[in-house]
Amino acid sequence: MEQGVKVGTLSRVKHRLTGWRGRLVRMRHFRGHGVHSPFVYAIVRQVLMRRTLLGADTSLRDALLRAGVGMRRATELQNLMTHCGYRTFALAACAAEAAEAGGELVVLLRGCGGEATVRAVRAAALRGATAVVAEPRADAARERMCRMLVAEHPTTTVDMRTALLLFNNGHLPKQHFEL
Repeated sequence: MEQGVKVGTLSRVKHRLTGWRGRLVRMRHFRGHGVHSPFVYAIVRQVLMRRTLLGADTSLRDALLRAGVGMRRATELQNLMTHCGYRTFALAACAAEAAEAGGELVVLLRGCGGEATVRAVRAAALRGATAVVAEPRADAARERMCRMLVAEHPTTTVDMRTALLLFNNGHLPKQHFEL
């Protein structure tokens, strides 16, 4: 009985320490410190810190809500689409949809398997489209896959903890931002 209490206590302590580690790692990025890119700074200020829609278009937000994404994340991605001037999007919830994903903004939900996500991100890069990988830290395999995508990506990437943005704009330098 006493052994079970110790194991439970240790797991709670480990969970708390892991949470603090994540906060300490991101502390240098807190409130925009460390964001030296005008492009990413504008995304942080005008997209991520905004709770209301930028424009009248709600097509992406509505599709994300139907797919089970929360209102805040759906609004952020709709604002990203408006801010960047994208007119078309593709939403992929499974591997089959990821293979056919076209559009200027490709959103890959958690249901997309690892290989399908990698292929869809690479295809988006060839077309010059921006790819969004939802829940990059859902599990260890997905986190490793996202780290590999960031390492091989030729331009700017933004890790928002809830989504990984992979921009394919030839004018942006190779940079990675963790918000």
